[in-house]
Amino acid sequence: MTIPVFDGHNDVVLRLDEGRSFLEESSEGHLDLPRARRGGFAGGLFAIFVSGPEQGDMGGKPDGPYSFPLAPAIAPEVALARAEHLEEILRALDAEGAIRLVRSAAEIEECFAAGMIAAVLHFEGAEPILLPDDLERFYDRGLRSLGLVWSRANKYAEGVPFRFPASPDTGPGLTEEGKQLVRMCNRLRILIDLSHLNLRGFFDVADISDAPLVASHSNAHALCSSTRNLTDEQLDTISGSGGLVGVNFAVGFLREDGMVEPDSTPLDTVARHIEYLVERMGIECVGLGSDYEGAAPPAELGDVTRLPALFEALRDRGYDDETLAKIAHGNWIRVLRETWGE
Repeated sequence: MTIPVFDGHNDVVLRLDEGRSFLEESSEGHLDLPRARRGGFAGGLFAIFVSGPEQGDMGGKPDGPYSFPLAPAIAPEVALARAEHLEEILRALDAEGAIRLVRSAAEIEECFAAGMIAAVLHFEGAEPILLPDDLERFYDRGLRSLGLVWSRANKYAEGVPFRFPASPDTGPGLTEEGKQLVRMCNRLRILIDLSHLNLRGFFDVADISDAPLVASHSNAHALCSSTRNLTDEQLDTISGSGGLVGVNFAVGFLREDGMVEPDSTPLDTVARHIEYLVERMGIECVGLGSDYEGAAPPAELGDVTRLPALFEALRDRGYDDETLAKIAHGNWIRVLRETWGE
């Protein structure tokens, strides 16, 4: 039986903005409705990426070490216009009846039962939040998850650049506006996503926030020393809060050597990160955060139809059905329910 998957991060909305259909199967990319149904992809955090114009794409870099220069962030007004446009794409899909924008864990479970995909509206970078009132306005329109940064600085915090090997301790912590934004997210019960945030910003959030700490698509720095991955101290802090880490399928954040080679990166590499996180944090604190449509996964996880292969690999390592269900969706639903206050 295919296990339903709730995924912590995908960038399919960015691809839809480029003109690709979600309702029809494509030979490109990783995720569309027909392939989602075959692979058990049942929902997740659908990112609205607002930081462009370039994305620090690692696809052209075949090996480590690496350090990618990033252009300055686009103007907040441009980010706001982009976010509003992409939000409308998600709402149009909602109207088709195949995918539903959800605002509660109960609605996620309803979508699972009805065979619809449950989409949580997520901002990957807080650039559209120009003023405090903007956060409430987007909340009223369905925003339930917010990453303070992508991998560069903005007025709230500083993101980690893409570097290997390197520490995530790359700069200062949250600004005063960033600290205020964290408190507002707590008040509205919006999930705060720690992926892409640097070390000092991470611990500033941990000091302020009263919600479970979540890194939606990050891996273990002990296994792959990319800036995008989490140190053991960070993992311990997340587990201590009852939070969660979604394992990222991007090969550059999986491999011990930092090489970006999907064809030579075995499925076992993903399983190693899952096992490490489970042993370090406990089974209740580990989920998936594929980064489909935003990064290069191992060839054996080349699109969502291959998700069952990952669970078979974990089953071969001794994980039973109950444990696999927690990793696939149960832990995410628990954390979202606790964060959103149901």
